[in-house]
Amino acid sequence: MIKPVSELARRLGHTFSNESLFELALTHRSCGNRNNERLEFLGDSILNFVIADDLYQRFPGAREGQLSRLRAMMVKGETLAEVARELNFGDYLRLGSGEMKSGGFRRDSILADSVEAVIGAIYLDAGLDTARGFILRWFEARLNSLDLEGSVKDSKTRLQEFLQSRRLDLPEYELVSVEGEAHSQTFHIRCHISLQPSPTEGVGSSRRQAEQEAARAMLVAIKQEASA
Repeated sequence: MIKPVSELARRLGHTFSNESLFELALTHRSCGNRNNERLEFLGDSILNFVIADDLYQRFPGAREGQLSRLRAMMVKGETLAEVARELNFGDYLRLGSGEMKSGGFRRDSILADSVEAVIGAIYLDAGLDTARGFILRWFEARLNSLDLEGSVKDSKTRLQEFLQSRRLDLPEYELVSVEGEAHSQTFHIRCHISLQPSPTEGVGSSRRQAEQEAARAMLVAIKQEASA
């Protein structure tokens, strides 16, 4: 069952003056002509500008090529899909029946497009400063982990280093299930750490991707508990 977008808006911390604009941002083209493609186009430009501006301020000695490489890492589809999963956008997507049956709410390309479209919707609803605030909040951890060599630590590495810095046991990853045919499998992984009583779960088209998702979810859980 698709959840109401008003619920997601509350979780994001933004009250839309025009909630139908937010719903449009979460409507895939498989639903028909009224979809999020135009908002996606707008949001893509805003996202690139905001990330470029942040990198320019963050790395005053960086060359143009270094800045371009860092920006590309932040705005690539894989990164945007991770952000969408962190925000649970998949639970609120409006998809056509075909995309719904094929699991479109888990597909990286659809999730990535939804992030750009939501950014576009926030910009139209409340202006650039508000959109900038959301973007920088969603990308904060990733931006903070960048260096000029163009590397960013993945979720498994970040979780491992977090636990090691506190002299805690390393995470354990449990394979829960594997679904689908050999050429199109979906892996379900649980991540266990001593610091958290409940495991987190990750889903991916490979075991590695699922483990990364489980580790990312654990980092989010740790952050939420620390800020509670």
